[in-house]
Order: sequence, then C-alpha cells, then structure tokens
Amino acid sequence: MIFPKRKNIKDQERQNLVIVGSRNPIKISCTESGFHQMFESAFLVEGLNVSSDIEAQPVGDKKTLTGAMNRAKNSKAIFPEADYWVGIEGGVEEFNDEMNAFAWVVILDRDGKVGKARTSAFFLPDPIAKLVRSGMELGEADDKFFQKENSKEGEGAVGILTNGVLDRKNYYQQAVVLALIPFVNDNIYH
Repeated sequence: MIFPKRKNIKDQERQNLVIVGSRNPIKISCTESGFHQMFESAFLVEGLNVSSDIEAQPVGDKKTLTGAMNRAKNSKAIFPEADYWVGIEGGVEEFNDEMNAFAWVVILDRDGKVGKARTSAFFLPDPIAKLVRSGMELGEADDKFFQKENSKEGEGAVGILTNGVLDRKNYYQQAVVLALIPFVNDNIYH
C-alpha cells in the first residue's frame, strides 16, 4: 500500500488553527514547520501559556509524557475553537548513573485523534546533570553553566552541546512530524 507524503485534511480555503501549549517561540516555530512539512493546508499557529500540571522539570519518561498531554488538553480547554492542540514537554531521566534529556510531543485534533512522539535522547555532561539533580530546570542549569541567558527559548541544551549543529527547533520539529503520523494516515490509525 502506498501512503501519501502529504495530505490535505481540511478545506484549503480555510486556515487551520493550531494552538501550542506554550509561548516559547521555539515550540511555536517547530510546530509550525512540522505542520507545514506534513500538510498542504494553511495553518495559523499560536501559543498559549498553559500549565503542564506537573513540576517545572519533569523527571522520567512517563511524567514528561503526562506534561505534554496536559499541555495539549489544557490548551484545548482554554481555546476549544482550534483544529489542533499541541503539547511539548522536555524532560530528563536517569540511566545507568547518567542523565539524559529528551522531549515528548502530543497532538490532539477536534475529532479526538491523538498523536504522540518522543525526540531522541542525549546525555548531559555531569556538571549540568548535578545542577538538575539539585533542583534546577535544565534550561536554568544550562544558563548557569554556560553563562547564557534564557537558552531554553534559543538553542537549548542540544544546540549548545552540538555547537549549533542541531538546534532545539529542529530537534523538536522531527518529533512534531512523527506525532502527526496518525493524522496523515487516518485510514490505518483510528
């Protein structure tokens, strides 16, 4: 069976509204780029300041996924007129006495369909992991260690540690695209 590369799922004359459960410009930008990669439709992507209903720095896969799901659901509750709601939550996890970082993306649509994807993971250097273990958010720890300001709305840890080869937008964008798989393959995802 051949699947379409891109699918027009809504009337092309109408802009589809996508609400991202964050005002972080990186999360808004990666969502916009991911939707445009996957669909031919026109999209208007806006960010909302909503709670993840979990701690500021989630630890563990399950907690991070819960935060992303809560951001998408809380966005839908606040702005139910949209067509899609997106939650993106970055987390950390201990693995063999090391700490890795990753993010979850959850996308909901007005028909009740859910798409989920996780980014790849990368290991944090020990000095940053220690700061996170002491109670700092990863972005805060990056800023302190690398003497930056508000890096979580810029290159993020992944951009800093890869010397800009992979910035936070592109890192998250791939997961947005993967979370959209059920929406472009609705004949096999119910």
